[in-house]
Amino acid sequence: MRVLITGAAGHIGQNLLNELAIQHRDWTLVAADVRSLPAQHLRPNVEPVQLDIGHPRQVRDCVRQWRPQAIVHLASVVNPPPQMSATRLHTIEVGGSRALFEAAVEHDVRQLVVASSAAAYGFHPDNAELIDENHPLRGQSQFPYARHKHEIEQLLAGLRQSCPQLRQLVLRPGTILGRGVHNPVTDLFMGRSVLGISGRCSRFVFIWDQDVVNIIRQGLERGSEGIYNLAGDGALSLREIAGLLRKPYRALPAPLLRSALALLRPVGLAPFGPEQVD
Repeated sequence: MRVLITGAAGHIGQNLLNELAIQHRDWTLVAADVRSLPAQHLRPNVEPVQLDIGHPRQVRDCVRQWRPQAIVHLASVVNPPPQMSATRLHTIEVGGSRALFEAAVEHDVRQLVVASSAAAYGFHPDNAELIDENHPLRGQSQFPYARHKHEIEQLLAGLRQSCPQLRQLVLRPGTILGRGVHNPVTDLFMGRSVLGISGRCSRFVFIWDQDVVNIIRQGLERGSEGIYNLAGDGALSLREIAGLLRKPYRALPAPLLRSALALLRPVGLAPFGPEQVD
């Protein structure tokens, strides 16, 4: 089988490449990313391709050239640099996904595995503490990552109607943890103390990176389809996380946090902006 993996230079992408290359030596793995992969460390059945998913023509050409039977779409901008415009970010995440899905239909790809996110549900006061796959997707207008994941899922929903023969495996992981993982949620835990919001009890669900890799591998092996949340058992509050890390927990008023992040994010002194406070 020939599998195209976008975002192959990312953390999950590299781990997935290594797992598939070892377990399926007869598969051809097309490793696509805007960043180049070090050829000397790649296994013989891995074909590195430099691809900027924000350029639809490059995306179409890549799919046409390699004609994969399956596509694993991992490409995403989890931590956009401060200088990246909102338009460019949308072009990469939503526009790139649209181009990839259209190319998959045009070139008779059999299976599409998409790394969505639990963020696609949005962070709303009326959400249940734990939500299942039937919960409506609402995104979050002020949080680009969640908004874009919602838009991408809308594209996928339309595709399920117009192209039912293309099997979709849509995965909505909670926060991914593992050695070397770096994302906006893990950034919350990296300081001397863990910050929270006064009067709020935000709870997080987590999944181990290797579990995500194994789920994708098994999905490819079985030709699986469906929509699945990915998380371990239970949920943890920021106070509980601070206790596990043996760090102090500090709850600050929401307006103070928003003001501080609005000042610090543009100059690179905070990993996220005021949109994270809701």
